[in-house]
Amino acid sequence: MNHNPNSISPAVGIQLSVGLSALGSTADQLRYHLSHPVNTLTESRAFLPEQQVWVGAYHGDLVSAVPAALKAVDSRNLRFALTALKDIEAGIQAYVRKFPQQRLAVILGTSTSGVADNEAALQAYFTQSSEELIQHGKQEMGCLAKAIQQYLGWQGPAYTISTACSSAAKAMAAGQRLLNADLADAVLVGGVDTLCRLTLNGFNSLASLSAGMCQPCGAQRDGINIGEAAALFLLSKETAPVMLLGTGESMDAWHISAPHPEGQGAAQAMQKALDMAGLQASEIGYLNMHGTATPQNDAMEIKAVRRVFQHYDVPLSSTKHKTGHCLGAAGAIEAYLCQQLLLDQSWLPLHQQGVLDPELDDQNYVLTSKISQPLSYVMSNSFAFGGSNISLILGKTSP
Repeated sequence: MNHNPNSISPAVGIQLSVGLSALGSTADQLRYHLSHPVNTLTESRAFLPEQQVWVGAYHGDLVSAVPAALKAVDSRNLRFALTALKDIEAGIQAYVRKFPQQRLAVILGTSTSGVADNEAALQAYFTQSSEELIQHGKQEMGCLAKAIQQYLGWQGPAYTISTACSSAAKAMAAGQRLLNADLADAVLVGGVDTLCRLTLNGFNSLASLSAGMCQPCGAQRDGINIGEAAALFLLSKETAPVMLLGTGESMDAWHISAPHPEGQGAAQAMQKALDMAGLQASEIGYLNMHGTATPQNDAMEIKAVRRVFQHYDVPLSSTKHKTGHCLGAAGAIEAYLCQQLLLDQSWLPLHQQGVLDPELDDQNYVLTSKISQPLSYVMSNSFAFGGSNISLILGKTSP
């Protein structure tokens, strides 16, 4: 790996990872679903009044109970997080045994927390059919990281980032900073978000939900599908097969829900990530787009890609037509799939197969999953409400 040849590297190693989503619960399931033209979304009537909607639902089993000490913040969101954690828990505890508990940190992203578990209770309360007290603690954003910290028995920093769709990617950037500032020896980062009526109805009120399955950069794109995911990573300064090399963040401050139409903040985020990693745009072997399939988001992101990558046709695709938009967990599940690309070195995620917008079709969209050359570096974009932008760059270490 040849990044930052003349300076101390900010790179941190991904020692362990896990990703659960509509793609499944294993790396093999993820690879199959992203590299074949199969549908992984689900039609549901559970979220919008008298309306069917496509969602990216996780269909695996979740842990059946939480420890007694976490009962007050028990929610499907927390159980989703614990289910993912259990896949790598033994490895995590073995890895961190050499570090003091005070040097172990947790930084997670979410946008929903446990709100879904209070929706029925709130409805009953406001219709005066129930006097049961609402347990607000389980839907507070900060409870996720604190609950995981308590579960693991760690004593270092623990906090949750909630910046809508950039939350989990920002959690990964924050973990990298914590390690480089020597404030922790290992950091559990990632994101967890679960389907709930609040977000589905909110996006529906903004006329941002697709009437069918979303079509990123498509000629007939009409909005997003909401998804859910839990993806976790253990980061440390030690070298690993895949490293988190660079992160770039920016803030549009343009509009409460719309991105800057020219993609200025998106371009800044991508360039800052390249600068931090010490890379040229032409060294990126694949770009995972934010690619939500809303008219404005896709148009501005392609403008930003044209500016940053200029004359280099970077292979790129959006994977949200497979996962749904996982909101606060989107940056983590997409970083996880980027990690798998670097480990596998044999495939790329397919872009949606529909007709592309003629104003956006000048890009090198991944229409066949086979790669033409080995991957060394990949980039993943996450752009949120308010113009909260972040790009991550992951790289494979040399054999």
